[in-house]
Amino acid sequence: MSKWLLLVGAILSEVSATLSLKAALDSPSWYVLVGAILSEVSATLSLKAALDSPSWYVLVAAGYLASFGFLTLVLRHGMALGVAYGIWAALGVALTAAFSAVLFNEPFTTLMFVGMILVMAGVLAVELGSQHAPPAGGPDALEGTGSAGP
Repeated sequence: MSKWLLLVGAILSEVSATLSLKAALDSPSWYVLVGAILSEVSATLSLKAALDSPSWYVLVAAGYLASFGFLTLVLRHGMALGVAYGIWAALGVALTAAFSAVLFNEPFTTLMFVGMILVMAGVLAVELGSQHAPPAGGPDALEGTGSAGP
């Protein structure tokens, strides 16, 4: 049980550190991103269920289509691709592993837990870095990225 509490605490810590409550309430893109994550996790879990009952493939297809649709909307709202995809992927992996352990009795080891924490820490670093990044093409942009000449 303590593993689950630690996992939930780590996920909540990641989410709260990545976005402040004010930012989440001010921007609809965060709600849409949650929809993308939950759609993807539902589709992935349904994929496992579909192995025994093929009718679950309908939910698999609908979930993945909804997830990519939501992710597209998030990008249209202006969230950076690296941030949106990083949060989507990291929380998707963590939630899928947690729910598959509960629903399908799949293993959830300490090493898996540590790996999820490292992934979430990486996503947090990307998010924090994007908040302090200069505009594209600004003085700190990488040199030589987009010019063919010397």
